Amino acid sequence: MSDTTIYQRPAELLQKLIQFDTTNPPGNEAVCVQYIDDLLQAADIETTLLAKDPNRPNLIARLKGRGEAPPLLLQGHIDVVTTAGQQWTHAPFAGELADGYVWGRGALDMKGGVAMMLSAFLRAKLEGADLPGDVILTILADEEDGGDYGAKFLVQEHPEQFTGVRYALGEFGGFTMAIGGQRFYPIMVAEKQVCWMKMTIHGPAGHGSMPVRGGAMARLGEVLQTLDRKRLPVHVTPVTRQMFEAIADHVAFPTNVVLRQLLRPALTNRMLDTLGDQVRIFDPLLHNTVSATILQASDKVNVIPGRVELQLDGRLLPGFTPADMLAELRSLLGADVDIEVIAHDPGPPQPDMSLFATLAAVLRAADPTGVPVPLLLSGVTDARFFAQLGIQTYGFLPMQLPADFNFSGTIHAADERIPATAVHFGAEAIYQVLQQFGRMPA
Repeated sequence: MSDTTIYQRPAELLQKLIQFDTTNPPGNEAVCVQYIDDLLQAADIETTLLAKDPNRPNLIARLKGRGEAPPLLLQGHIDVVTTAGQQWTHAPFAGELADGYVWGRGALDMKGGVAMMLSAFLRAKLEGADLPGDVILTILADEEDGGDYGAKFLVQEHPEQFTGVRYALGEFGGFTMAIGGQRFYPIMVAEKQVCWMKMTIHGPAGHGSMPVRGGAMARLGEVLQTLDRKRLPVHVTPVTRQMFEAIADHVAFPTNVVLRQLLRPALTNRMLDTLGDQVRIFDPLLHNTVSATILQASDKVNVIPGRVELQLDGRLLPGFTPADMLAELRSLLGADVDIEVIAHDPGPPQPDMSLFATLAAVLRAADPTGVPVPLLLSGVTDARFFAQLGIQTYGFLPMQLPADFNFSGTIHAADERIPATAVHFGAEAIYQVLQQFGRMPA
């Protein structure tokens, strides 16, 4: 019999989830989903399992509310990325609690968030919370490899499961970020778009013993250096403007001046170059970006290739299209390289901010010294699929983290971990949202 009281110990619940190796590929989420299913059924909660592949099921459960608000979706994935080639202090699938942290793959992305959601969901059922509307918990497979077996499958094949839903909580946001001595809670309200491309560079082929000057490989070198040294044009989108202005309002000189100058395109890049480590966070919020990731050239060491293919991971800001990306790249690199789009996932439209005030109020009640701000996420999440059903996802997995904790540098890396107290903090915050999402804060 499952111990339903584990909802009172969300860090322990996270330890249990980490102990299921759901590395994707291949995923194999079924055993982890079965554990969650057993917990829910032991709490007398009906569940539905839907799968494109039996080894990769998705779970949906619903709590009934008063019907005074649209249903609220809690969506989170349990697949994780590989640990291959990484050296860990604690075994990545042991789920150990050490030095106040829960260690393991998925602690941050995103079994920690699933533990928060599951804890709050079970608590609402077992403690008889008075819910404004129905709450739908959806445990997803395959987020880390494109969502074909998870959110994409559910949205395309079972949209009826989400009828009437306007808002969802998912990854990634609500974690603390220290700027200018002030603690902020960025809540994700929008995300960038996938725009993967293939670039082809041509040149004279030949025998390796007779060097070719200025060939395809030399041109490739120029392209890579240009992408490394130069940015695409600056674009200040509405969410980024709101975020930087809100932060600037709560920090002192000179940080507030720098943040406001980031919003002036003529000064943006110059200001970014003064930010040190924070440039990695802010730079992608102000540009469409491109990263070279896969190279294919000659398959023999003694053959100079006449054709080089370079695959590019492009990310578009909200409101921009693949045509915009191609135009910016051709302007930067020249017209002698062929570029084509090989994959594009349109991101959510401009965000519906209606629930933001409620989420911000919950965080301010939990931490009166913290400042909630909207966030544009530089990556992508399953939110892009639910957006096709008109659902606005808010990245809301609240975590109160130490000021020196490297959040972005710990996700997907060796020694991924989360403070046990942060899991409790997030579970409590989500539980408060479940009781308040139908009411606007005063």
